[in-house]
Amino acid sequence: MDGFDVCVCGSGAVGQALALSLSRLGLRVALAGGPARAGSAQDVRTYALNARSVALLTQCKVWDALLARSPCVATRVEDMRVAGDRGGALEFTAWQQCVSELAWIVDAAALEAELDAALRFAPHVTRTEAPVPATLLAVCEGKDSRVRDALGVKVDRVDYGQRAVAARLASDQPHQARALQWFASPDVLALLPFDLPGEAGGYGLVWSLPEARAQELLQMDAPAFEQALNEATHGQAGRLALRSERMSWPLRMAQARRWHGPGWVLLGDAAHVVHPLAGQGLNLGLADVDTLVDVIVNARRDEPWRALSDERMLARYERARLAPTWAMVRLTDGLLRLFAPSQPVLASLRNNGLFLVDHLSALKRWLARRALQG
Repeated sequence: MDGFDVCVCGSGAVGQALALSLSRLGLRVALAGGPARAGSAQDVRTYALNARSVALLTQCKVWDALLARSPCVATRVEDMRVAGDRGGALEFTAWQQCVSELAWIVDAAALEAELDAALRFAPHVTRTEAPVPATLLAVCEGKDSRVRDALGVKVDRVDYGQRAVAARLASDQPHQARALQWFASPDVLALLPFDLPGEAGGYGLVWSLPEARAQELLQMDAPAFEQALNEATHGQAGRLALRSERMSWPLRMAQARRWHGPGWVLLGDAAHVVHPLAGQGLNLGLADVDTLVDVIVNARRDEPWRALSDERMLARYERARLAPTWAMVRLTDGLLRLFAPSQPVLASLRNNGLFLVDHLSALKRWLARRALQG
C-alpha cells in the first residue's frame, strides 16, 4: 500500500479499536506496534465496559464475536455496591437507571484477541513494526508512550505510591451479577463478577494498596493471600479462592497538557491516566476513539477540504473530550484522597457523604450516566 492516511501507534485495545473504526471509513491505516501480545504470562485483567464502549465494539463487529466465545468471557453487571470504612454505603442498580446492565466485565486478553482477529480481515489496515509516514499520527501507546514524549508533550503526573493487584477468584456463592467495592483507608478493593467454568461464582479482583502492603501480599503463598482477601471482604462475597496467578502494576494519575498538534493526536492512556477505582480507564480511551472518528466523519461531510492533519479539526476532538475526562480524573482522584486518611473526623464525614449520595436520586443518576457514557 502506497502512503497512509493515518498511522495508529500502539496495538492495545484503544489502538486496535481506532484502526478498525478508521478502516470502516475507507481510510488507509498503518497499525504500528506489532501483533497483539501472545505467548506472554497469563493476563488476569478484566475490563469493565460501559454502554458507549459496547456500542463502539458492536460497530467494529467485535462485540457479538466476544459474546459467542466459549467458555464465557463477558459477564453482566446488574448491581453495584460501594462500602465505606465506617458503615457508609452506596448502591446502584440497572433497574434504577432504566438500563439492562450497568456494565459488562470482559476478559482483557479475549477482547484484544477478538480485536486482533477483526483487524486481520480489515481491508485498509497494514501492520508495521514502527511508525510510518502518514497524514495523521494517532498516538495510543499507553501511559509511558515514547512517541508522545518525542513530540515534546508535557505530562502532569501524580504517583500515588500504590500498586494494583489483579487476579481471578472463585467463590462458593453465586455473584448474582453484582459488583462489590470496599474503601478501606487506604485500600480500595473491587470484586467484578466474572463467570468461571465449573465454579459457583467468580470474580475479577482489582485491589489497590500502598506499595509495601501490595508487595507483601504478592509474596504470600496462595492460602495466606486468600485469608487476607477474605478478611478484607468480610465474607460478603462468600469464601474466595485464587484461580490464577497474581499480577500487579503501579498506580498514577496523569494528564497530557496538549492532546493534539500539527499532524498528531493523543488517545487513551497516552493522553490521560486515572486510578482504577471506578473502572473507567479503557472506557475513557474508547470514548476518545468514538469522538475522534465522529469528528473526522463530520469534517469529511461538511468540510471536505480539511486534511486529517488539520489542527482546527483536531482541536474539536480535544475540546469534546477534555471536560468528561477531567471530571473522571478529578472524581477518582478525589475519592482516593478522601478515603486514604484514617482520621476519625474525616472517616465520619466521608461515610455520611456516601449515605447522603445514596439518598439523592438525581446525583446518583448523574454519576451513573457519567459511568455509562464515558
